[in-house]
Amino acid sequence: MKDPPGCGRTFISTGRCLDVARSVSMARDVQNERPANSFRLTKVGVRGVAKPVQVRRPARTVTLPTMFDVFVDVPASQRGSHLSRHLEVIGEIVDDSVRRPVPSLEDLCHTIATALLDRHEYASTSEVWARADYFLERTSPWGRKSLEPYRLVAKATAKRGRSVTVHKAIGVEVVGMTACPCAMETIRLELEQRSPDIRKLPKDFPIITHNQRNRTTL
Repeated sequence: MKDPPGCGRTFISTGRCLDVARSVSMARDVQNERPANSFRLTKVGVRGVAKPVQVRRPARTVTLPTMFDVFVDVPASQRGSHLSRHLEVIGEIVDDSVRRPVPSLEDLCHTIATALLDRHEYASTSEVWARADYFLERTSPWGRKSLEPYRLVAKATAKRGRSVTVHKAIGVEVVGMTACPCAMETIRLELEQRSPDIRKLPKDFPIITHNQRNRTTL
C-alpha cells in the first residue's frame, strides 16, 4: 500500500499517518516503574554470552573462546532490569579487546563490572564471570606428549559506595585421574582381616584400587 501524498511517515490500514519517532519516544519504560510487590533482587542478568577474547602475554597474544555470565542487582523500587545493556557492555568492551588485547581475563572482568554499574545507574552491585578453554602440552608418566584441556575461570564483583570497589578472582578447572580411596580402604581392611601382618605396613603404603576421572577446581 502506498503512502498518502505528502505524508513522510508510516501509513497503516486505518488510512492515518503514524509518527513512528513520536510513538517510540512515548513508549512506557516498564523496567523503571515501581513494582506492586517491592523486594530487592540480588542477581539479574544473562548467561552464556560467547565472545573471542585476545589476551596479551609476554611472548605472544592468545585468542580465547570465552563464555560470559553478567549480573547486576535490582532495588525494590525498580520493576526490572534493562538486560539489553548487559549485552551492549559485553559487546563494546570485548570487541575492543580484539583490536587492543587485554592483560588478563580478570582485568577484562574488572572493566566489564565497573561499566555495568555505569550503565545501570540503579544498581549497587555487579558480578561478571568469564570461562575460557585453554590447551597446554603435557608429558605423561610414560613419556607421551599430548595437548591437555584446561578451563580458565575469572570473576569480578563491583560494589557501589563513595567509590566503586572491585574484587577480582582467578581459577582453573582441570580434568585428571585419581585413585579411588574408598576401594583402597575396603581392600586394605579385607587384607588386614586375612593377614594381621598387613597392619605393620605404613599407612601410605599403596594398596590395589581403581582409577577414576575427576574435575578439580582451584
